[in-house]
Amino acid sequence: MAEQDWNVFIEQMNGRMASLRKAIPSVAKEFGGLAREAIAPGVLDPKTKELIALAIGIAARCDGCLAYHAKAAAKYGATREEVAETIGVAVYMGGGPSMIYGAEALSAFDALSEAR
Repeated sequence: MAEQDWNVFIEQMNGRMASLRKAIPSVAKEFGGLAREAIAPGVLDPKTKELIALAIGIAARCDGCLAYHAKAAAKYGATREEVAETIGVAVYMGGGPSMIYGAEALSAFDALSEAR
């Protein structure tokens, strides 16, 4: 996608997601609960879980996933080095396409961690 402004992208996605939540409120409510439970502290801390989600977003080539999980990883204290290693694992698992989306993920993290 080569997003130019990840903050604007998140704002746009938030609007689209709000519209979707109105269209499917029960599903959206349950998905939100799933997300909260999946990221809640357990044996793995939320930062680690967000890095896993970021790696999956890279492998799945999901722009929205990159944005939301890069921002959340920064929120939970992930460093640029941790994100870079996460991208390395995603590239290992997903090959060339993950390399491209890994570059996008690092761009998102850089932009969204500065925004905090």
